[in-house]
Amino acid sequence: MLWTSYRYLVTMYLMAIFSVVPAWAWIIVSTLFFAIGEFLSKKFALAPGWTIFALIVVVDVLSVTAWLPAIVEKNHLSTTGVVWSIASLVMTALIGILVFGERLTTLQGIGIVLGVAAVALLSLS
Repeated sequence: MLWTSYRYLVTMYLMAIFSVVPAWAWIIVSTLFFAIGEFLSKKFALAPGWTIFALIVVVDVLSVTAWLPAIVEKNHLSTTGVVWSIASLVMTALIGILVFGERLTTLQGIGIVLGVAAVALLSLS
């Protein structure tokens, strides 16, 4: 019985912390960690090693952990998930283009623009 009460209090405390920060801020934090993970993944592809592999795992865990409060607050996977996915897609493309000098084809650029348009449409209430 004591363990159940303790778990309940911890859960309520965490929920209070989650609700102080708005969902959009958690999505931004999660997306930033994801972008760092993408950057590290490209570095790993160029020069594999256990240290960078471990960093990727840690950063990806932080990304998922930052995502959880957003989905708890919104409780709407279809729109929240799509917003996160498109933000992550844009961040990944920007890292590839700006940091690693990669190029997008016209069709790929159109795809990113359509993805951003999809987020705008899904965000309408």
